[in-house]
Amino acid sequence: MKVLVIVIAALATLGLAAFGVVTEQKASETGGALLVAHRTNAAQDADSAAAPAAAALGQVAAGQVVAGQAAAAPAAAPMQTLIAAPSIAPPPAPIHLAQAQAAPGRSLPLASAASGPQTGSGKPAGNMPACDKPGAMGLSRIVQIDTTGGPAFGFEHFKQYDFLRDHEVVLTFDDGPWPENTAAVIKALTDQCLKATFFEIGEHATWHPELSKMVAAAGMTIGSHTWSHKDLARNPYASDIEQAKQEIELGVSAVHHAVGGPIAPFFRFPDLQQPPVLLSYLASRNIATFSTDIDSFDFKMHRPEQVVESVMSKLKKRGKGIVLMHDFKPATGAAMPELLRQLKAAGFKVVHMVPNAPVTTLAKYDDMLRQQDKMDVTNTRPESSVVKTISGD
Repeated sequence: MKVLVIVIAALATLGLAAFGVVTEQKASETGGALLVAHRTNAAQDADSAAAPAAAALGQVAAGQVVAGQAAAAPAAAPMQTLIAAPSIAPPPAPIHLAQAQAAPGRSLPLASAASGPQTGSGKPAGNMPACDKPGAMGLSRIVQIDTTGGPAFGFEHFKQYDFLRDHEVVLTFDDGPWPENTAAVIKALTDQCLKATFFEIGEHATWHPELSKMVAAAGMTIGSHTWSHKDLARNPYASDIEQAKQEIELGVSAVHHAVGGPIAPFFRFPDLQQPPVLLSYLASRNIATFSTDIDSFDFKMHRPEQVVESVMSKLKKRGKGIVLMHDFKPATGAAMPELLRQLKAAGFKVVHMVPNAPVTTLAKYDDMLRQQDKMDVTNTRPESSVVKTISGD
C-alpha cells in the first residue's frame, strides 16, 4: 500500500510538471505570435505612413510640388520630414520675346546678349564691347529682342514687356538722318562708348545715305519710321491699307538700301499713332513696334538745356525708360554731351537693344524704290566719269 501511494504521488508530480511545461510552451508560442503580430502591424503602419511621404517626395522630384507647397506628411511618420521647394526658384532659361505670352500682370525677360546677339546691322555683337575711353559711361547691358510675332514696347501705349531695371534707359532717336545733327548725336554717344537705336525716315535716308552708313558703322541699331513720316491713322492711309503698307514698306526698303546692308526689324509710327490693323500687319512681318516710356518733346524745343531738363526731370520721376528724342533737331544734337553727363551723375545706365535677326525687305517695294528718281540705279557709271571740272580749282 505504501508503495502504491508513492507511485501515485510520483505520477502526479510528473503530470503537474508536464502540464507546466506545456503551459509555458503555449504561453511562449502565444507571446511570440503576439510579438510577431505587433511587429507586423507596426511595419504596416510605418509603410502606410511612408507611402504618402514617398509620393510627395516623388512629386517634388518630378516638379509637381510648387515652391512653398510641399505635400503634407502624417504626423505619425517620424523621420519623414519633407523639404519644401525653395521659395526663390532658380533663374529660368532665357525667354525670347514673342515666343511666349506673359501671364497677366507679369512681363517676360529678354535674352542676354552674352550668347552673341545680332547688332542693328545684323552682325553678331558678341560680348559687351570694350570701352577704351577712360571715364566714359559705357553700356550697362545689351538686350536681344526676338521680333517674332511683332512684340510692342513702350509703356505709353503697350504694357506687356517691362525689361528695364531701375535706373536703366534706352536711348532712341527719330526722324533722321540729318546733316550735322545726326553726326553730333553719334559723336556724343561714341565719346561715352554708348549705343542707341535710330528710327530713320526712308526719304531722309535716300537724301543722306552716307549718314545712314555712318550710324551703322558706329554700331548703332537702325530701324525705320515710314517713308515720309505720314500719320497712318489719318486718311488716306486710315481708309486704304495698301497705301499705309506702302508707306511702311517703302521706308524699310529705303533705309535698308541707304545703309547698304541689314537693318533691324524695329519700327516706330509717326506721331505714335498706331492703328490696330497696322500693328497686326507688322506682327505678320515679324517687325517689333516701339512706342516710348518717356517722350522728351524735344521737337518743340530750341535750346539744349530745355532738352536736358525735359529728359532728366521725367527720368527722375519714372526711374527708368525708353526715351524718345529726335536727331533731326539741332537742340538735341547740341544737348547730348550734357545729357549724358547728367545721366551718369544721377546713376542711370544705358541699355542697348539689338534684334535676333535682321528685317527682310519685300521685292515689290525694293523695285518701287528703284523707280524713285533719287534711288535710280540703272546708271552705274562712277561720278568721276559723269562730272568733270573743266575750269577753276
